[in-house]
Formats: sequence, structure tokens, C-alpha cells
Amino acid sequence: MDSPLSILYLSTAAVAGAAAVFPKVKARLALSRAKHRSLSGHSKMSRMVARMVPAYEFGISDFFCSDGAPADLATKRRDGFFGLAKLYQERYARGRQMTAEAATRISDLQFTETYRVPFQYSRLVRELLGSSAFVESSSGVTVTDVDGNVSYDLTGSYGVNIFGNDFYKECVAAAEKRAHALGPVLGPYHPVITDNVKRLTEISGLDEVSFHMSGTEAVMQAVRLARYHTSRTHLVRFAGSYHGWWGDVQPGVGNPVAPHETYTLADMSERTLHVLKTRRDIACVLVNPLQALHPNANAPGDSALIDSSRTGNFDRAAYGAWLKALREVCDQHGIVLIFDEVFVGFRIAYRGAQEYFGVRADMVTYGKSLAGGLPIGVVCGRKELMRRFRDDRPADVCFARGTFNSHPYVMTAMDEFLSRLASPNFRSVYNALDETWNGRAAQLNDRLAAQDLPVRVSNLSSIWMVHYTTPSRYNWMLQYYLRAEGLALSWVGTGRLIFSLNYTDADFAEVVDRFVAAANKMKQDGWWWHDASLTNKTIRRKILKEMIGSALKR
Repeated sequence: MDSPLSILYLSTAAVAGAAAVFPKVKARLALSRAKHRSLSGHSKMSRMVARMVPAYEFGISDFFCSDGAPADLATKRRDGFFGLAKLYQERYARGRQMTAEAATRISDLQFTETYRVPFQYSRLVRELLGSSAFVESSSGVTVTDVDGNVSYDLTGSYGVNIFGNDFYKECVAAAEKRAHALGPVLGPYHPVITDNVKRLTEISGLDEVSFHMSGTEAVMQAVRLARYHTSRTHLVRFAGSYHGWWGDVQPGVGNPVAPHETYTLADMSERTLHVLKTRRDIACVLVNPLQALHPNANAPGDSALIDSSRTGNFDRAAYGAWLKALREVCDQHGIVLIFDEVFVGFRIAYRGAQEYFGVRADMVTYGKSLAGGLPIGVVCGRKELMRRFRDDRPADVCFARGTFNSHPYVMTAMDEFLSRLASPNFRSVYNALDETWNGRAAQLNDRLAAQDLPVRVSNLSSIWMVHYTTPSRYNWMLQYYLRAEGLALSWVGTGRLIFSLNYTDADFAEVVDRFVAAANKMKQDGWWWHDASLTNKTIRRKILKEMIGSALKR
């Protein structure tokens, strides 16, 4: 029989154990509640779901009626599809052949060609609607492919092309002449670096600069320095945000190894602020300002366009208020706030997102826009965060180097870019920038609404996303009608349209006419048919049944 003393001892131990465990359980619960309720907010779950999705595809009999459309409509779609295929075969003959040959040896091209549309439709689309991955020249706001087709460029070179291809060609050409005397000598600095550093610190409002070989590397170094100086382990990224392909910032689908020191939390969430206030292991918070266009959602692409639930709703004031709250919490708790401006830097304002949203960052990263697309990444930061060694502990260093860092041709191209940007006349391009591009988006939306087309655009300045107002499984077809009208898109299709800032009103009016013409042709070919039973919810349920049926057949 247990003595009262033993019982008291066990009770005390249980209470002490519970007291020790409870704070950990409470912190873990707070962390879970701060995750966004979507796959983009749950990296482990997204990886698990991705592994479970079976491969299946529609044959020719089901391809045109996977949404339950009647037979006569399926025939109309088929006629439209094969008519478009004939046009592509004639228009892109040489480019299609070159693309097919290149894809046998270029793994990147294999990926992009396969994932332009939802996988159920991919094979037939690749075979019949393949276009050209090769272009020969650019001029103004157009590009010309190897078959001589001239298209308005809506790719924006993945965000690099801010001021127009001609602008960057001038920068690179002038840079080559200035760097020629030194050539590709690596290690020593070209004298022009002093000017670059002076301008970058003035633009960023920060103290010091380090050069790297890509935007991904710049982010890697910013995070490494934050961990070094805070002696903390974890970084916080927001659901859906993209910060390059480095493992720690891409914890979900696409990374074969799950990182263990990354928290993916909800954007614009008070619960996230609570986590930042209460945990002691967070070194830094990464912000990609582009997420303001679609908070907590992954970068949009037509390969995931299975219904019409994709949305975009940019609210500058609301996102600015969120960043101010985030800044305050980071200040209070010694967390480094990093703005990843590899994509939006120099596009939305002269001093980038810090100026645009009125929030100061501790560190800022920039990318290839600085050098006309030449390989470069830049970290700007506060002096105490940029230091890579400790005076009192000489063996304790934070190492980062790269053979290509500060390449003379890249540095002179950067100086050409920054010199032009510093001109008051040139910087006038930022005057009323939002008003210009918001007005252009409204102009296109008005035209689409007037013609009863189920397509709309949302935008963060000159970065646009297309979304759809009628439930459909075939919205991804619009990218092929747009290309047929002479609008060049990146491989993600209508998920992201990126305009260079040298588009004139006349250029844009031509884009609007072509966009509306493409949407009208798609509508006439029956792709946007629907009845009362076709909703986004019923589409997703049907796809789930298809996947279960496919898995059971194995």
C-alpha cells in the first residue's frame, strides 16, 4: 500500500511534469493555429497529397467533355481545338521542331512543356498545341520568334524586364565596352563597384552591400547572416510565397527533403504575430511583396487551373498596415525583417517595396533586374547584420563567397542601369505608376464585361493575374488563344502577365484588342459552357472521383 508520502511525491512529480510540458504544448498549438488553412500553408501535407495524386489522362473521347458538356458542344470544342492546332503547326513550324529536338536534352524544357496545363490534358496539348520556345529578336514591347512571328511581350522575362528590352540592351552594350579592358578577371574589383555600392545603399536606405550570383543566393546569404547574428535557428516564410529554389524556403512540393528549421505561417494574420511574439527561436521573417496580390496562395500557373477559384485582390493599404505591424513585432523581439525584392525591386517604386508600403526592412535582396538579366544577386543590410566575423571570436565566421560574384561585365551593366535610374527625367516613369496600370486593368475588365466574357484581371501595378468568373475545367485553354492572337506568354500561361513599363497607351490598346478577340474566340468554340450543376465545388469533386477511380484500377 502506497504511503501518503509516496502519493504526495508522485503527485508533485506529475504536476511538475505537466508544468514543464504545458508551455511546449501551448507553443505548438499556437504554431499550428498560425498556419494557413490550405495546402500552401501545410508543407508536409502538400508533399503527402502530391505523392498520392495518380497519373491519368483523357483520351480523345473524353478530352472535350470532361465537364459533362453535351455531345454537340464537345464536337464544337474539338473543331476549335484542331483548328487552333492547324494554325500552330503552320505558324510555328520551325520553332516547334527546334523545341522538340531541344526538349530531348534540356530537362528544364521537358518540365515546362509538360506542366503548361493540368496533367489530365497535357499529352494531347503538347502534341498538337506546342509552340516555339525560341525567339530571335526584340524591339520595343514585342519579340520575334524563329518563324518570324511578332508578338507583344507579356512575359516580362520572369520579372527582370522592367523598363523594356531596348533599355537593357543599351545597358549591356555599354557595359561590354567599359569592361572590355579588364575582361573576365575575377577576384579583384572593377572600379565601378564603388559607384554601385554608393547608389545601392542610398536606394535601400541600408548600410552595406554584398554581391552574389543569383536572387536565390542572395536570399540564402541574408538568412544565414540573420541566423549568425541572432544565434537563432528558424526562419519564417508566408504561405504560398516564393524565395527561390533553396530548400529552406521551399519546404513543400518541389523539394525532395523537408527542412526542419522553417515555419510556414499565414500572411496577414494576428495568429502569426502572436507566434513571432512568443517564440524565441525565430531569426528572421522573409517577405516577398508580390504576395500582396494573392496572399497565402502559391504563384499562379495554368497547370493548376482545374476550376475557376483562382482569385487576386490587391489592397495596398491593408498590406501596408500588415507590414507595419510585422515591423513593430520584429523590432520588439529582435527578429530580422527581410524584404525579398528579387521580383518587385525597382518595378513598383524607385526605392522598392520599402518606399511603396512605407516600411523599413533590416535587409533587402535584389536580383537580375539590376544588370539587364545578367547573373546577379544583391543583399543590402544594416551594418551590424552584414558583418561576417566577430572581433572577440576570430574563428567564428559566417562564410559566403562565389567565383562569379562581382563579375566586371555584370558590375558595369549594373552601373549603367543605376546611372540611368538616378536621372530625374528617367525616374519620372514612377510618377502616377499605380494610377496608370490600375486604369489599364480597369480598361480591359470593362471591355471583357461589356462583351459578357467570363474573364477578369487583377494587378499589383504592372504585374497581372487572370482569373475567371464562370466555373470551368477549361480556362487553361485561353493561353493558346492568346498566343494565336500574337500575345507572348511565359510557360505559366495566364497565371502571370508581366508588362514592361515602356508600354505606351497605343501599345496597350493593341493588347486589349487582341486579348478580347482571343476570349471571344474561346467563347465561340464552347469552352466556357456551363449549366446550373457545374460549380467549382462539383468540378473538384469530379476530379477527386477520377483520381480515386484511377488509383483503384492500378
